[in-house]
Amino acid sequence: MADYTSVKGPDLFSRQLNNRNFLSPAGFKFTLTKAPKVDFFSKSVSIPNLTLGAAIQTNYLRDIPVPGDKLQYGDLDIDFFIDENLENYLEIERWMRALGYPESLEEAVDLNPENTTLLGAARSDGSILVYNSSFNAIARITFKDLFPVSLTPVPFSADVTDINYIVATATFKYTIFNVESLLKNES
Repeated sequence: MADYTSVKGPDLFSRQLNNRNFLSPAGFKFTLTKAPKVDFFSKSVSIPNLTLGAAIQTNYLRDIPVPGDKLQYGDLDIDFFIDENLENYLEIERWMRALGYPESLEEAVDLNPENTTLLGAARSDGSILVYNSSFNAIARITFKDLFPVSLTPVPFSADVTDINYIVATATFKYTIFNVESLLKNES
């Protein structure tokens, strides 16, 4: 338990939150450089999990866990509404086909990381802009070198009674993500 009896004056208040509002799950905007039609219909996205490995320091009484040296980044999953012409779904599908098993050389992407053209790049950057309850941008999470590894099926059914628009999930791998605060330091 922390002992705050020795903390006096302004230091005591610096330990408190300045804003006690909760973060809204609806306050976000996702952008993906290579597939701009996907981000327009984004339904949900999550900041992926981070896992830090632990090493074991042996001891004659008890093994002691110590922080490791490698971070593992979880996958980035994006749920998006599929537009009526399938344009945003096909952006991801064609990108995956080009990376995996293209039918022709025209479908293939250049895997050379020096190729930075939008159509030729195998990877793309993306970001999540996070908004507060007043819809002001407070943070940007930037993902480097994204590429799709999974795209969910698109279910059709003739026996629906209510129209629930079709949502697809695209899963991406990436090299790293960085979180940048957009708040001005009010010191």
